[in-house]
Amino acid sequence: MKVLIIGGSGNISTAITRNLVERGEDVTLFNNDSKDVESEFKCKRIFGDRTDFPRFEAQMKDAGAFDCVIDMICYHPPEAESDLRVFQGNVGQFIFCSTVDVYTKPAPLYPVRENAERKPIPAFEYAYHKALCEQIFERGRDQGFPVTIIRPAATYNDTSCPLGLIGSGQALLKRIRQGRPVIVLGNGQSFWVSTHRDDVGRAFANAVGNPKAIGHAYHVTGEEWMTWEGYYKAAVRALKAPPLNPVFIPAKLLARMAPNAASWSDWNFQYDNIFDNTAAHTDLDFRYTIPWEESVRRMVNFQDKSGAIDAALEDPLYEKIVSTWLKMEEQLVEEIRPFDAR
Repeated sequence: MKVLIIGGSGNISTAITRNLVERGEDVTLFNNDSKDVESEFKCKRIFGDRTDFPRFEAQMKDAGAFDCVIDMICYHPPEAESDLRVFQGNVGQFIFCSTVDVYTKPAPLYPVRENAERKPIPAFEYAYHKALCEQIFERGRDQGFPVTIIRPAATYNDTSCPLGLIGSGQALLKRIRQGRPVIVLGNGQSFWVSTHRDDVGRAFANAVGNPKAIGHAYHVTGEEWMTWEGYYKAAVRALKAPPLNPVFIPAKLLARMAPNAASWSDWNFQYDNIFDNTAAHTDLDFRYTIPWEESVRRMVNFQDKSGAIDAALEDPLYEKIVSTWLKMEEQLVEEIRPFDAR
């Protein structure tokens, strides 16, 4: 089967490429990445700029027909429109990597299913544009375009450190290891899901050439519905660190204090993010096989090989937020407690 991956060397798409090559598919990657992915994966390569639409579309037409195209780097409506122009009537299946962030937040019901309302706020540009792309592909589907939509949630790999709301993951792991104060969103009890890319990539690969998947959308998300506090406590266990020293800060206030660094806390992280994966289990044989705590151990082992955690530099913004918050917290207590005694 001839498969084109637009992208193919990023976080999720690396796992997709590996799965497809290992099962013997004829894989071509389109990207402008400097990595030598052809040698690593034994696949073909087309170099180009995804957003240079005339050139991109000419390159795709020159490449000929594909049994399946997977677009991993379509983020804006003009890119989706370009896909339709070049692949409509010229592909057996088209897979769009979307996101669970397309759903209206907060959701009226949990777990969220694929038919839930998708109206993210415009300020959350990533989610808003992905939702618009879905609408474009769905209009194409109504005209016979063989689209499959896959919606991952937060996805990581062994080299990642996806723990910090602000600053680097290595710096946060260092704080946890040292028992220092750690920012925890809200009261720490909103639910979040994360997934290792190996599990997500396998589901994408299982969608390729799968007639059940055409015309449908799927969640491929984590299945440990853990609180933010629970995520950090798992990191404590993985690091064999002192007990978690949490600093609970409301999401909206954190976003107001650091609008550039923490806006996602307000738009996304403060809400429960739990999803029904039944359709992906049934049609794509999706399985959640790598637990979060095991993943953190793998991340820590990877980072410690180079000493990256212990060498991580302190983030001035993170430290300023923590120190200011703790100071103001004590000031509030001192000023208000006397009134409680009256």
